[in-house]
Order: sequence, then structure tokens, then C-alpha cells
Amino acid sequence: MAHITLDPQLPGIRGPMAFRPETARPLNELAEVLLRSDNSLSRGDRELIATYVSSLNDCFFCQNAHGGLAQHYLQCDMKFVDDVKKDYAAMPLSDKLKSLLAIAGSVQKGGKNVTPAQIENARSHGATDREIHDTVLIAAAFCMFNRYVDGLGTWAPQDRQVYIDRGPRRAEEGYINFDLYK
Repeated sequence: MAHITLDPQLPGIRGPMAFRPETARPLNELAEVLLRSDNSLSRGDRELIATYVSSLNDCFFCQNAHGGLAQHYLQCDMKFVDDVKKDYAAMPLSDKLKSLLAIAGSVQKGGKNVTPAQIENARSHGATDREIHDTVLIAAAFCMFNRYVDGLGTWAPQDRQVYIDRGPRRAEEGYINFDLYK
């Protein structure tokens, strides 16, 4: 049960966003820029970073909602996404993405946990300053989003198929123009 009065039909972040639409808009604009705008990192890679950070924060709604999007964009199954969350280093991902996931994991612990060695490793695998910047900001933003969702005690569908089924529609609609009530 949510800690404040939210629309009981709206799971996860959708409830608080409907409660305060004036704050929802800039949050959705940030998500749109970070996860969908033109970027040398694929949408799938960026959603995977968001999913990984959300799993580290144990935010069920966000890790599954964004995992469904990552699964859609990367054309993989949820087992692959789950395995990335468990041990990305053992997965068939590019060394660049692995180095960026390491940075994201450090940001999740606290920004000062990112080390010069991690940055150099990412650069040595071809990560650009923008990719490093965006990884840090995605990780930081998802720490905020996760705390927003869980701090208000929102509910989330426990059937993970809901998130898989919703992934293609979310991918098509994006973060700015989607209807909170769908």
C-alpha cells in the first residue's frame, strides 16, 4: 500500500507521476533524453544500464519495466537480462558495455566510488566522454527514480510477463508522450 494517496490502478512510477504531473514532465523529459535520444550507445544498452542499476537498488518495478524495454531493444529473452544483472562480466557483452556497467555500479554505491581506473578502462575499450557522462547520469537518475518509486511504497505487478508485453509499446511511445493511464 502506497504511503500517500495514489491512483491504485497505476503501478510503480506511474502513480506518483499522475499525482504530481508538473514533476512528471521534467522527469520524463530526462528519461527521454537519456534513454531514447540519438546516442552512440544503443537504446538497448542504455536500458540495460538502467535495469542493472535498478536491480542493484532492488527496485522491482524499475528493473522489470526497463528490463522489458532492454529485452525488446536487444531482441533477447529476460533470462539474458537477468543473467546480466547477476554477473554482467560473464555475459557476451562488449568490453565497452561491461566497463560502463562497472561505472554504473559504482555510481549506484555513491558517485565518489567511480575510480580513475574505471574511467581509463572504459576509454581503453572505446567509450567516449559522452558515453561515460551518460552512463553516470543514467545511473544517478535511476537511483533517484528507484527511490521515488520505493520511497512512496508504490505497488508493482509481480507477473514479469506484464513488463515483457509492455516493452514494445513503451519503446514505440517513449517517455514524454505516453499515457500514464495505459
